[in-house]
Amino acid sequence: MKAAVVTAFGSAPRYTDAPDPAAHGDYEVVVDVLAAALSPRVRSQAAGSHYTSTGDLPLIPGIDGVGRLPDGGLVYFLLPDTTDGAMAERTVIDRRRSVPLPDDADPAVVAAAMNPAMASWVALTQRTDFQAGQNVLILGATGSAGRAAVQVANRLGAGDIVAVGRGTDRMADLTGHGATRLIELDADPDTVAAHLAEAGAEVDVVLDFLWGEPTARALYAVVPHRTRDEQLLTWIQIGSVAGPESPIPSAALRAVNLRIIGSGQGSVEPRAYRAEIGALADEIDRGTFDVAVRRVPLRDVEAAWSDDGTTERIVFIP
Repeated sequence: MKAAVVTAFGSAPRYTDAPDPAAHGDYEVVVDVLAAALSPRVRSQAAGSHYTSTGDLPLIPGIDGVGRLPDGGLVYFLLPDTTDGAMAERTVIDRRRSVPLPDDADPAVVAAAMNPAMASWVALTQRTDFQAGQNVLILGATGSAGRAAVQVANRLGAGDIVAVGRGTDRMADLTGHGATRLIELDADPDTVAAHLAEAGAEVDVVLDFLWGEPTARALYAVVPHRTRDEQLLTWIQIGSVAGPESPIPSAALRAVNLRIIGSGQGSVEPRAYRAEIGALADEIDRGTFDVAVRRVPLRDVEAAWSDDGTTERIVFIP
């Protein structure tokens, strides 16, 4: 079969021949892959830099996708840590890590939307006791996952939704998706700090896709200006596009009711995760979320891999 194959970490995968996959065990089955999305998580997998990386090569990247079962049914699937990923004509899935899709579902749209939306959906439904009407601040709202987070928070009934990101042109449409306030990180640092202090005064949940220096600055801006120190502020670390480490001022943990947690692979019990995937798949199929999709033939993977500045979600079609 044909697949995208990584032979050296840091290099784009090449479209080439790969061994046919084989199913083993009661729950495994080979599916024909219909769509597999390129996400920051997949890029880190292919670079060998993700915390789950085993360092094994060669590898076929891709952590999820939409496939067709031998009986013709459509499924969305999540793969375990494996070197035989979704960016291939066929792959092996575990039925326990998949959910059925309607026959008329658009595989590319489902593949494009699931991964970015899942990050905030699971964070809000499983990692905190989020209630409709609570206020949400999103750090990194102009990436695919951050843009999806605005829509997810809106769908789950958030009150104020503060979108923090870079690029005025990339943020302009977020108000149409539910954002009630926009904060431009490229503005003067003192201005950014003042806006964060004001917006964060009564925020209940922060969805943090940045980490690194922006998180440190946001904490210094928000914590001293809380309206009520005892109001719980749940800071959920989801991504680290601005850096893997961020200094946390010790006083922040004592001065206000601050809870810092993470949301990602391994932080949610598998059965609960699968249930949320099913619920999210239903929302995507109903057209709840607006996701810009760029369909790319898998044979063009090497050229498309270098395009990391687009707001469209690249989806490879074998």
